[in-house]
Amino acid sequence: MTDYRNIERQLSQRLSLERRPIAITFRETPPPGVPKFTGTEPSGCSFWRLAAEGRTFYTVASDHYNCPIGSYTHNIPLPPERAHELEQVLGFMTSIGYVRMEEVPGIPRLPRTPSAIIYAPLGETPLDPDVVLLSGRPGKVMLLQEAAIRAGVTSQTNVLARPTCMALPAALAHGLVASTACIGNRVYTGLEDYEIYVVIPGKDLGLVADQVQTIGAANATLLQYHRDRRQKLATE
Repeated sequence: MTDYRNIERQLSQRLSLERRPIAITFRETPPPGVPKFTGTEPSGCSFWRLAAEGRTFYTVASDHYNCPIGSYTHNIPLPPERAHELEQVLGFMTSIGYVRMEEVPGIPRLPRTPSAIIYAPLGETPLDPDVVLLSGRPGKVMLLQEAAIRAGVTSQTNVLARPTCMALPAALAHGLVASTACIGNRVYTGLEDYEIYVVIPGKDLGLVADQVQTIGAANATLLQYHRDRRQKLATE
């Protein structure tokens, strides 16, 4: 298996990450040797926080029922007695002007309902991940996007907004995507105002990571180049 521990170390150092990147894997059966999540969380993205804190575990469909929006993006049907909750949440969000109902069909979703979702810090993932999620300052994750361009794996998708969890199926469908996150995600994960997300398909992670050092060095050179030009040419 790929040396994800080394990739995590390289990315964390080069991008000055304050949180551990996480690996997310969708499976049809629970993985052997990985503990099942116990307890409750208010949202699917809450599991991102737990993984970034160092936990490795898997969830099943019922662990996601508390978040109708996240269940929708993960193609997890709510049980009949709770099916009305999605309409209720969307109704509330439309009533306050947060979203319009006509936007909902365009929200990316997983193509299939996963029976198990495995979350882990990238360096400790027990399986090759389907997607890898990083959060950081725009000036640093910029390097990741430029590395993806150099590696030929970036997408043409616009920077995503709400709901944040749609970035996972969007990355699977289109390649590396960035997300400015949403207020719910920031509450449930503790994401700071100055942080944004980048999601990379697991199959492309190695290609992108290989180019981060080159892009980082190029940006360091360009930093001095542009500083010199500003000093010479700016008249303010």
